[in-house]
Amino acid sequence: MLRIDVALADSDLLLWPVQKIRSFMVYWLPALVWMVVIYSASSDQSSFQHSSRIIEPILRWFFPHLSDQTVDGIVFAVRKCAHVTEYAILALLFWRALRQPQRHESRPWRGSQARLAVLLVAVYAASDELHQLFVPSRQASVLDVLLDTSGAAIGLLVLWGIGRALKRW
Repeated sequence: MLRIDVALADSDLLLWPVQKIRSFMVYWLPALVWMVVIYSASSDQSSFQHSSRIIEPILRWFFPHLSDQTVDGIVFAVRKCAHVTEYAILALLFWRALRQPQRHESRPWRGSQARLAVLLVAVYAASDELHQLFVPSRQASVLDVLLDTSGAAIGLLVLWGIGRALKRW
């Protein structure tokens, strides 16, 4: 009987690294991939000058009589909404990785996990702005860090609201 228990314990030890790798792949890898996407968006190719080359022709096609100032304002607003959205997604991915939800599980909402997710987003947003200091056509901004962190908080607040409405927590 003792040998069977030892054999089961040994098989659990052998499966432990596999479970950890699977957990990483399922929960943390999506967040890391999204961080790479955000990082690549901080390159020269995603600067205001380059993104306005995409948005402006679309605006001009739909609204040919818009002034240059209005077009610049719309491009600016679209870029800031993109900040909020991309960091809200990152916060949701961090929250998911921290929580590691299982099927048919109804754990209560933990504010500590949400706060940690927002903190991780704030640190990443600050590092992203630091990266932009070294990109010639980009500029770093503390206001962007605040905007990104606000996007994270908004994303998690929406998730919390949906969870409350669905009576998940």
